[in-house]
Amino acid sequence: MSLTRTSARMAALAIVASLLAGCGSKDNLSTGSIPDDYRARHPIVIAEGERVIDIPVASGDRRLTSGTRDVIRGFATEYRSASSGVIQIMLPRGSANSHAAQIVRKEIRRLLASTGVPPKRMIETSYEALAPGDAAPIRLSYVAITAQTAPCGEWPEDLTLTMENRNYYNFGCASQSNLAAQIANPTDLIGPRQMSPVDAEQRGAVIDAWRDAASDD
Repeated sequence: MSLTRTSARMAALAIVASLLAGCGSKDNLSTGSIPDDYRARHPIVIAEGERVIDIPVASGDRRLTSGTRDVIRGFATEYRSASSGVIQIMLPRGSANSHAAQIVRKEIRRLLASTGVPPKRMIETSYEALAPGDAAPIRLSYVAITAQTAPCGEWPEDLTLTMENRNYYNFGCASQSNLAAQIANPTDLIGPRQMSPVDAEQRGAVIDAWRDAASDD
C-alpha cells in the first residue's frame, strides 16, 4: 500500500509541476496580440500633389453663378498660400457646353486675377470630353507640396487565415489619410515655425488686466 501511495503522490506532484511550468512558459498567441503600429505602415509624408476643382458649366451659361465665383475665389486663395507655380485652366473640347466654357473662361481669369493670381501664371489647355453630349466641367488645377499617405485599400492577406491576432494591413490607413488632409501647412511636419513678434500693446493690456484683478483681491 505504501508503494501505491508513493506512486500516486509522485504522479500528483508531477501534474502540479507541469501546471506551474505552463504558467511560466511563453504564450506565442498572447505575445503576438501586440498590434503593429499603423503609423509605420501608413506614414504621412510630404510629397508633390495636384489640387483640382471642377467648375460645372451648362451649355446655356453666359456667366458664372455667385456660388461658383465664391468657390473659385477660395481655390485661388489656397493657391496663393500653397504654391508659387502656375494654375492650369482646362477647357472641354467636343462637348455640348464647349462654347459656353469658352465664354465663361474669361470671367474665371478675371476672378483669379482679382484674387491675386498673376496672369502670367495662368495656363489654358483643353481636354477631349468623354461624349459629345456630356456637360464637361472646366478644370482648375495646380501642383503644390502636400501631406499625404499611400492609397488605402490594400489587402495583401486573408483576414481569416491569420493566427497572430494583429491589426490587418489596411487598419489605420483612412485615419492617417484624413489627418494628412487636415494639415494646412505641410512644412509643420518638418519643424516648428519661427515665433511671430510680440504684440506689445496686447501684452500691456493683459498685464494691466491682471494687475487690476490682483488689486481687487
